[in-house]
Amino acid sequence: MNWLINAADKAGWQAASKPAIVASTTLESAWRAVANAYSVSEAELASEVAALFRIQLAALDAVEPRAVKLVPEKTARKHHVLPLRESQNEIVVATSDPTDYNAEQAVQFTAGRRVVLEVAPYQALLDAINAHYSPERAMEGLLRSMDVTLSDVKVVETEVADQVAASEADAAPVIQLTNMVLHAAIACNASDIHLEPGRHQGVVRFRVDGVMRQYMQMPLIALTRVVSRIKVIAKLDIADRLRPQDGRTRVSIAGRTFDLRISTVPTREAEKAVVRILNPDASRSLADLGIADHELARLKYLLSFREGVVIVTGPTGSGKTTTLYGGVRELAAQAINIMTVEDPVEYELPGVTQIQIDPKRDVTFASALRAILRQDPDVVFVGEIRDAETASVALQAAATGHLVLSTLHTNDAVGAIQRLIDLGLDRAALAPALRGVVGQRLIRRLCSVCSIEQPEQRDAGTVRLERAFGVRQARRAVGCKECGETGYRGRIPLDEVLVNSPDFQEKLTRNAASLDLQRAAEKGGMRPIREVALGHVVVGDTTLDEVERVLGEGEGPPERGDERPRILVVDDDPVTRELAVGVLKATGFTVEQATDGQAALDLLAHDSRFALVTLDLSMPRVTGLDVLRKMRASAATSGVPIVVLTSTDAEEMEINLMNEGADDYLRKPLDPARFIARIRAVLRRAAN
Repeated sequence: MNWLINAADKAGWQAASKPAIVASTTLESAWRAVANAYSVSEAELASEVAALFRIQLAALDAVEPRAVKLVPEKTARKHHVLPLRESQNEIVVATSDPTDYNAEQAVQFTAGRRVVLEVAPYQALLDAINAHYSPERAMEGLLRSMDVTLSDVKVVETEVADQVAASEADAAPVIQLTNMVLHAAIACNASDIHLEPGRHQGVVRFRVDGVMRQYMQMPLIALTRVVSRIKVIAKLDIADRLRPQDGRTRVSIAGRTFDLRISTVPTREAEKAVVRILNPDASRSLADLGIADHELARLKYLLSFREGVVIVTGPTGSGKTTTLYGGVRELAAQAINIMTVEDPVEYELPGVTQIQIDPKRDVTFASALRAILRQDPDVVFVGEIRDAETASVALQAAATGHLVLSTLHTNDAVGAIQRLIDLGLDRAALAPALRGVVGQRLIRRLCSVCSIEQPEQRDAGTVRLERAFGVRQARRAVGCKECGETGYRGRIPLDEVLVNSPDFQEKLTRNAASLDLQRAAEKGGMRPIREVALGHVVVGDTTLDEVERVLGEGEGPPERGDERPRILVVDDDPVTRELAVGVLKATGFTVEQATDGQAALDLLAHDSRFALVTLDLSMPRVTGLDVLRKMRASAATSGVPIVVLTSTDAEEMEINLMNEGADDYLRKPLDPARFIARIRAVLRRAAN
């Protein structure tokens, strides 16, 4: 094996003394000795060996399973080779000894194909052989490489520990590797674990403070075993890999108990699993959540009512349920009856009756809500208003002397009003019953260990953000071991608290535009989320980079100097309307919306200052074509560009619309990229 030394010498490397390689030296020892003597890695040495023999370096992360099946494990281990890929006449094999003629002959005999050799480092090749022939050995190597002692990892599954299949229980590395992943996720306060298969490798990622962070990579076959182990403890069907599955379990890690919600979906290569980690003891009071004083006082005011509806809204993962739990904890201290309907019950609250949704037993939000209204509750917490039936029952409960708390998925507080109306609630009934809406986002808090005061000499990015937001940043992120080198640790809730004042109620009743509702809410004391976030920047709780990541650079109310083009979206289909509004807002436009043609005409009569109108063709009361004609006949709106959306493919309709004065024509369903491109093109033409 002196060819290893020849390869090193040809590369020009220097060694204090050349290693002694004799006939009895093993291949593993030879690779290690030469790499150490020349102070290089085995990967660097492999590159020079490939050059010496004029063959290719092996790509060990691109192994075809069909090729592996052609060579028995016994042959692969005996000759230290791994099949990489195959064709009708050839099989490409990775080896650490290109001079081993016996290995070449053995593979050719078993595979029945001509052998093409590629070079791989000894240890890397051994790990790959373990991964593809013996997953347990691969996982043992993975565990050895991680900075963790298995004695620190203890996971106990309730109701499952004695039901694990014997074959699974015997696979100790699988259990240990799964435990290690769970332990690591808990240690860094992750909210979710993502087990993601790729073509040749698997990736484990954690969501920490709302941001995905890669934890480790592992061979795909090892990831598959870990996913199976997760399914076992969640009592899912490990044999069924073709359908999505959901389950849950409870585990004890380092003396603390956690609930795990498991979801699996089939992918092209294997299964992806996501584990949501819930700490039943993590529920905190409102004062402990870190809500700004102004918003906290307004939220407590909303909770002081004994009837009506209070909504907390925001995107998924914005802490809506945590905030409401904090409110429920405070209410539970009083002599009142509180009942909840949840899916799932995330935290156990003493003194509160909590009902778990179970559709298989016909326990839905609506049916459970109807049932508990006969239980004499004072406060009812509905986990989420998802449909028209739940919204209707919740409004009835509020109107009959109950305080109803619930959540919605909208971008801001005012947006919750339109969402409730889209679910079928009548404005006249909603206006007096609504007590208020809390719009919430979460933003990362600067690490208290490593953050520093913002230097006077600011970088270009900070200068740009300070100009865009109009404030000076007090502190900046650095990164340390405590925060995982991110510079942030923990999160702060950003809340805008809309209180239903008489002025707001009057505007809601008479179908005022969203912009007017926003102005009325702010006149009543609501601080927009953007303003709340910038307040945290000024006092050094977070950074402008975080504000831009969470809210976007241009987010804020139009009357505060926002010069973005205003677009009116008119569509009676809530799905299409929300898609158009979301895409336009994400692109940087200010957006108003109307649910039908008559609402659009009423809005335009009140305020015609729009840069563009998107108009659905088929709508009740007043059709899109009628709105188009009336806009073109009015001096106030005759020059406003109009893009018509329709489901029809008729060519004569397109010609008719253009003749009536439409500026462009798009067919449904909307393609976001095409939609934005056409909007921008119409605006450019209008500007010229």
